[in-house]
Amino acid sequence: MAGQTEEIILTGYRPTGKLHLGHWFGNLQNMMALQHDYPEAYYFVADWHALTSDWANTDHLLEYTEDMVLDWCAAGLDPEKSMIYRQSDIPQTAELNVYFALVTPMGWLERVPTYKEQRDNIQDKDLGNVGFFQYPMLQAADIAIMRSTKVPVGEDQLPHLELSREIVRRFNFVYGEVHKGAKGDGEDLVVGPLVEPQAMIAAEGARVPGLDGRKMSKSYGNALFIADDAETLHQKAMSCMTDPARQLKTDPGDPEICPLHQIHKLVGDAAVIADFDEACRKATCGCVAHKKKFADDIIEYLAPFHEKRNELLAIPHYAKEVLAQGAKKALPKAEETIRLCRDAIKISL
Repeated sequence: MAGQTEEIILTGYRPTGKLHLGHWFGNLQNMMALQHDYPEAYYFVADWHALTSDWANTDHLLEYTEDMVLDWCAAGLDPEKSMIYRQSDIPQTAELNVYFALVTPMGWLERVPTYKEQRDNIQDKDLGNVGFFQYPMLQAADIAIMRSTKVPVGEDQLPHLELSREIVRRFNFVYGEVHKGAKGDGEDLVVGPLVEPQAMIAAEGARVPGLDGRKMSKSYGNALFIADDAETLHQKAMSCMTDPARQLKTDPGDPEICPLHQIHKLVGDAAVIADFDEACRKATCGCVAHKKKFADDIIEYLAPFHEKRNELLAIPHYAKEVLAQGAKKALPKAEETIRLCRDAIKISL
């Protein structure tokens, strides 16, 4: 039955497109920090999860998967320190998902906040498939198969993790050993094969607006992708929206509502940002000059990342090798978990 003392971290990303600055200043920075604090950290490319919504168009799935690995490693995620693997390379996850389907009531899945929200809001994809309906259960299997003790989540993701905890808890209750009153105060102690994960509230990353002022998103066409070349970054920077109240160069503006200013302060020198802040409020500098400086700064800021990414890209099959080695390191943990589950269910030969 379950018995471990080490902390195990797990987080994943769906390969549905290129990573942008919102990802960079959001989860990616946390991922890199965690690899230094936890010796056993798992980072997986969630290609099965991508299929639940993009099942009708899989042409770019492998490309996006390899791009994501390159981006992660160029940003600083170290495959020697962490387990970087592809979800579909761990077949035990799918087997555990089958077992979870036996103990998970449909009502639990129907109450997931984002299920109806995405069904209602995403009109360009057919989300009426069973795979999309049960993706929170597959997420629970991803977490449980590696015996993860902590899962970095934002506040908005807590309901998802709580569902994972409930599924694990019920599985342990059904197939584990129940010791009546063993916890004291009349409470039963349940010893099961799986580890109930705990939420790790991730440090909130910077909120990055898109080039048009809305939330940065590839689906909005307003993203600065971290792998964009210098020319593309310059063109996008020059198209960035500014304070709409500044119709003329002599009109004072408000940097707090200016998307250009909000993005620039993430990558520019603090003193330079302060100068542009003052110039905007006093109308002593036009937005075009600010855009040019932002273009220079974003290119300079991402230059080390681009240099490292190009180095990795020049290594034949680098991303595939990283995923293969990651799967090789992750599989023993997954095999152990499935063995424990089979024993508990009593289907082992």
